[in-house]
Amino acid sequence: MQQLTGLDASFLYMETGAQFGHVGSLTLYDTREAHEGSLYKALRRSLPERLHLLPPFRRRIVEVPFGLDHPYWIEDPDFDLDFHLRHIAVPPPGTNEQLAELVSHLHAIPLDRSRPLWQLWVIEGLESGQVALYIKVHHCTIDGVSGVEMTATVLDRSREGSTLPPAREPWQPQPVPGDAEMFARGLGRLPWPFGPRRSAQIDAPRLPNTAAPQTSFNRSITPHRRFAFSSLSLEDARRVRKAFGTTLNDVVMAMCAGALRRYLDERGELPEAPLVASVPVSVRSEAEKATYSNRVTAVLAELATDEPDPVKRLRRIHESMRSAKQMQEAIPATLLQDFTQFATPALFAQAARIAARLRIADRMRPPFNLIISNVPGPREPLYCGGAQMKTYYPVSAVAEGQGLNVTVQSYLDQLDFGVISCRELVADPWKIARYLGEALEELCKLAR
Repeated sequence: MQQLTGLDASFLYMETGAQFGHVGSLTLYDTREAHEGSLYKALRRSLPERLHLLPPFRRRIVEVPFGLDHPYWIEDPDFDLDFHLRHIAVPPPGTNEQLAELVSHLHAIPLDRSRPLWQLWVIEGLESGQVALYIKVHHCTIDGVSGVEMTATVLDRSREGSTLPPAREPWQPQPVPGDAEMFARGLGRLPWPFGPRRSAQIDAPRLPNTAAPQTSFNRSITPHRRFAFSSLSLEDARRVRKAFGTTLNDVVMAMCAGALRRYLDERGELPEAPLVASVPVSVRSEAEKATYSNRVTAVLAELATDEPDPVKRLRRIHESMRSAKQMQEAIPATLLQDFTQFATPALFAQAARIAARLRIADRMRPPFNLIISNVPGPREPLYCGGAQMKTYYPVSAVAEGQGLNVTVQSYLDQLDFGVISCRELVADPWKIARYLGEALEELCKLAR
């Protein structure tokens, strides 16, 4: 058995009736050159051949009674590929909006913890003639970077297919341990005297004063979701970056800031203070590539949504991100991992449930308004059974008090945005997706 790290396990503890710990992606394929005429058949044939390269696909969670310790992974003795690989279609005419609505509903279904924590849906019936794959995987086993690696393993790097390395040894399922065994294991790892684990080496840093203003999407969330997506030119974003001497991520942040400023202004809700974003930052080393776990921290940055001038807004974001990265570099990369490693699981989970039940997010200002994540994706085309992947839209998660998430994945020469929200807090994320494009267009004009 392999025990989860504290950071990985925290994505299990955070789950409530409305808050889920899984993330996903929606990819679209041109199937005109598919070898078998069916993406579903291609995946049903190819996935068994790669399971030895995808450890999370055959392992399941075993929890320690009473939350005495972090859970463990075991190789699932009841693994059933057909449970995880599904086939479905959108009704006619199969518009993007219908596809996004279907993904919204699928993404609002929690994963079954008695099985490996992933599902893959092949979705047909699109009016474009393309076929979609929606995959969701629990965040306790992947972060953004390892999620990209997982997708690259599921797919091929050429239309003809990939040559796969053989398994080093045959896969061996493991029996599910009983509660008594897991209780004894958890009890044996408790410090003496019994109580929360502590580490004398943990010294939490002083955070900057970045209290965020309240918005309509910074409230308690429901289990319901809305999803929207859009693809924009990576070259256009690079042109803006070069013209104003910023980073590509600064441009992405400025696009989000412009879209959010317009969205809130139209609703008469634009706060005087700038919105604050939490921005995940990978701390994965070269040696940790191809390992399925979370190696990530986060920084807080102002979005300058109080600034009407797009260029001044971009420059302020650039300075905010530069300061945030300097602080992040001054903090040990393992700090977040260490802190969660020594948090008591039962207290962590209970705190999440109490905060949701008491609707604490409705009574206080949020530490930040939303998560904006920029994940570098493959620069070479990927294929599934000969069908080329055309787009790679992230389907991320929302959290209690932060009912909106904007995540972008670069793929080939485009930026693929996924906008997900709590259905009751942001009813039309398509507006935000559309405003992202208009914000980039405005910056491009100013760059010229």
